[in-house]
Amino acid sequence: MNQKIPFLFLLLGLSALLLGAFFGVLITLQYIYPEFLKETLAFNRLREFHVSTLIGWLILTATGGIYYYISKVLNVPLYSKKLMTIQFSILLICSIAIYFSFLFGKMGGREYLTYHPIISFPILIAWIVFAINYFKTLVGKIQNWPVYLWMWGTGIVFMIYHFSEAHLWLIPSIRENFIRDITVQWKSYGSFVGSWNMLIYGTAIFLMSKIKNENTVGRGKVAFFFYFLGLSNLMFGWAHHTYFIPTQPWIRIVAYAMSMSEWIIFLSIIISWKKSLNQQDKIKGNFAYKFLLATDFWVFVNLFIALLISIPYINLFTHGTHITVAHSMGTTIGINTTILLASAMFIAYKENAKIIESNTKIIKLGYWLFNVALVGFLTMLMLGGVARSKWIFLSDKATSFGEMQTSIQPLIVVFLFFGVVLFIGLLFISIPLIKVFLNKVRKEKSL
Repeated sequence: MNQKIPFLFLLLGLSALLLGAFFGVLITLQYIYPEFLKETLAFNRLREFHVSTLIGWLILTATGGIYYYISKVLNVPLYSKKLMTIQFSILLICSIAIYFSFLFGKMGGREYLTYHPIISFPILIAWIVFAINYFKTLVGKIQNWPVYLWMWGTGIVFMIYHFSEAHLWLIPSIRENFIRDITVQWKSYGSFVGSWNMLIYGTAIFLMSKIKNENTVGRGKVAFFFYFLGLSNLMFGWAHHTYFIPTQPWIRIVAYAMSMSEWIIFLSIIISWKKSLNQQDKIKGNFAYKFLLATDFWVFVNLFIALLISIPYINLFTHGTHITVAHSMGTTIGINTTILLASAMFIAYKENAKIIESNTKIIKLGYWLFNVALVGFLTMLMLGGVARSKWIFLSDKATSFGEMQTSIQPLIVVFLFFGVVLFIGLLFISIPLIKVFLNKVRKEKSL
């Protein structure tokens, strides 16, 4: 049973990716047809299904990859396979509980954690279990840690801290003070995202080192500089989300500088790695290499968007519009998802290259559908955001909100089209991966 847990994490993560993307398609249909599923699954609930499921994709897949890489690639025996099983079991039960919470309207949390707050307690226990298992496994076993081990460990520790911090609103003295409440909320969620980014970006650097088969990628000065910059961003970069809250101007300036510099360094690492690869490395990397190249492109695109919308004057016009959503989705889909798909491809190719090679055509098709559709997907969001911003700040308000929404319906229809294509692309990519991981689970079960 214990040997198959990393593959169960990956299977659950891929299932969350496809289900979350499907929920996204349904949400867009509700934009076009407001009565669609309104009585059974209204927009406010469907959105939470979408957001929470995709967060599950990020966390579950990163966790499964970390367990696999430690035990199967680095060949370090886990401190406790039982703790790994307990962690997976808790998260599986909590995933089901979250769905029931949304389905029956038993909500009450905030932003990314809108399910009933009581579910957060066992999730926190699962993260503590992960931390114990991780550090007990690695401390003293590997000397001179490469940067990805530091990133994974830091991500786990800060996830525990900021996940706890995100629930401070349960304290009346914080909840009843609006400025304090919103500050803590955005501070904790900004750092919460930074924590899972540590897990995912650490995975990217691990993959780069293994595809090239050199440890210098994970031990170089630039990599560690990026790590400390990312750590600083995790701790302080949240402030650029709070331009509307009364704070000292220097806090916003420092936060803005940190947010922008992190991605620039990450982009430089990928470019340097890509240049250093020979043709044999690229072939060996297979689709893992291709998806990291896609990450390279999407980091550049999102860096450009982030540079613009983090400028305070521009942020005034874009905040709360579809442009902010485009930035968020571009990061989650374009950067984090491509890294995790690269990770899943690396593992799948290592475990059963025949299945991946026999599905090369469908994976290539999925790869191009995914990336091309994402370009159109984000473009429609940006155009919709511009239209809404013009209505908010430049119109004489003779046009009602409903009329403004009607005017951007053609954009939403095209957005839906690209969303469907994106979902199909993910389906083509994921099916061969699911086949590999299901085979591994069955084999482990029969042993």
